[in-house]
Amino acid sequence: MKFIKNFLKGIVIGIATLVPGVSGGTMAIILGIYDDLIHSISHFFEDIKAHTMLLLQIGLGGLTALVLFSKILESALESQPFVMRFLFIGVICGGIPVLYKKSTSGKKNKGDLLFLLIGFVIVLLMGSDPATTTTLATSQGVLSIVFLLIAGVVVSIALILPGISASFMLLTLNLYDVTLNAVNNRNVPFLIPLGIGVVIGVLATTRAIENLLKKYPSKTYLLILGFVIGSIIPVFPGIPKGIGIVTSLIAFVIGFIVIRYISERDV
Repeated sequence: MKFIKNFLKGIVIGIATLVPGVSGGTMAIILGIYDDLIHSISHFFEDIKAHTMLLLQIGLGGLTALVLFSKILESALESQPFVMRFLFIGVICGGIPVLYKKSTSGKKNKGDLLFLLIGFVIVLLMGSDPATTTTLATSQGVLSIVFLLIAGVVVSIALILPGISASFMLLTLNLYDVTLNAVNNRNVPFLIPLGIGVVIGVLATTRAIENLLKKYPSKTYLLILGFVIGSIIPVFPGIPKGIGIVTSLIAFVIGFIVIRYISERDV
């Protein structure tokens, strides 16, 4: 029964991870499993058997979600790009109030706002030349492998941090569509280095991030907030035309309301 329960939680987290702007970490908090996951990763060798079982159960659920739902999202992005992008923007905006509340709790000072700016600038720089990143990711050779390893490490940080979406990070790196396509078409040469980078990043940064959230919550969440606000710019597809304006606005409102409902349950 416990396996099934954790497996289903993994599926929900996996679906959340697929949607840019929806944080798998936040979903794990809502499901009451975030602390256990972070502890299992950062203290893995203290009880290998128990931690392996938990991570395997959640991981299998997440992998199942990726395989089952990535094709649906890819098709939706191809057929309704404006609607889906505005839905994502609504989701991103819906998560901002909760992140702001977290960033202003505890001890803080005006200098902490610098971390908001740093996060914002980092996101802009990451998405400044999308054509180049796509070419690097899809080309053959050592340079492509190195780039995907680094991208995997960046994505892993988003996987761990509540409030920032791994799919959003892929979107910011202009790798979201490419990665969805790779998952759907079982593009192993693309997925292996990206996956290895994610594993390396998770193992290397989990304890550090856990400590930062405990010792410097205001600074850490302001940095995350900068990431999230900055992400709106690369996600924005332009102004739709005709009936597309109405459908895009509806999608934005739906995304905003859904994530606000989920986020408020997390507070």
